[in-house]
Parts: sequence; C-alpha cells; structure tokens
Amino acid sequence: MTKDEIKNREKQLLELTRALCTQKLNDEYYQLCEKLILNLGRKKEAPFKRGKIEIWAAAVVYAIGSVNFLFDKSFEPFMTTGQINEHFGTKNTTVSNKARLIRDMFDMSHFNPEYLTREVYESNPLNSMVMVDGFIVPLDSLSEDLQEIVKNERAEGRDIEFTTHSE
Repeated sequence: MTKDEIKNREKQLLELTRALCTQKLNDEYYQLCEKLILNLGRKKEAPFKRGKIEIWAAAVVYAIGSVNFLFDKSFEPFMTTGQINEHFGTKNTTVSNKARLIRDMFDMSHFNPEYLTREVYESNPLNSMVMVDGFIVPLDSLSEDLQEIVKNERAEGRDIEFTTHSE
C-alpha cells in the first residue's frame, strides 16, 4: 500500500471517528482518537492497511474508551460497546481484539496519561503519590520544590522517584 493510500485510509478513519464523537461523545474524545489514528499511521506497518475501515474506527474508539471508563455508567460521557458496534456495523469480538492490539501497541492504560481525558487523568489517585526510597508516599509530604519537580516531569510525560540516601 502506498503512502497516499495509507493517508486516504487515515482520513477515512478520522471522518468515521469524528462522526461518532460529534454525535455521541465530545471533542476531547475526538482529539484523542485523532492522535491515536495519526500515531497508527506513522507505524512502519500501519495496522489499518488491511481490513474493514469501520472495524478499525470502532477499535480506535473502543481503545480510547476502555482506558477512559467510557463503558462505566458513572462516568460522562457513557457509551456501551454495543452502541459503538451498532454505530459502525461491527461485531464486538473483532473490535475488542483490534482494540487490544492497539492498546498493547501504544502501552495504553489508566496509568499512561497519553490517551487519557483530562478528567480521568486528574482524578487518578496515583497522581498524588510518588516513590521515595522505594516507598509510595503522598506527594504533598515532599517539600514544595520537590513537588514542583514531580509535576514538571509528569507534565512532560515522565515519572520520577527519589532516593534520599546512597548505599
């Protein structure tokens, strides 16, 4: 498949996910889907080169949704996997398998902030913890200058831990 053909499939994926996000989710979900699609397209072997484009669109939404509690009624927005599959005309087993492939490819989890909504990221209780000498301690137990270092590192997508003594 040529680069132009890959870009065309990428564009189709963006259009399909935009339609779902506009109708049933929100702009933040679309931005995360767009980021994921563009990252998929940059892979040496773009996984969406083969297969039905609707399956890949559903898998992208499913992957983003699974790390952002989209399928949990206590969160907003809320959507079921059945609603995603109904929208795209896809089957859950196929979509969930592709979504798992995507999540594994990009190490997507509740602890990796790259594909999290702002609300999910900010509500993560681990954000208020840090490792010091191999122990998990509350971030606010550190001095303000060390708290600032942790916040800056995390804003750059890195984590940090401290050692207070040398061996």
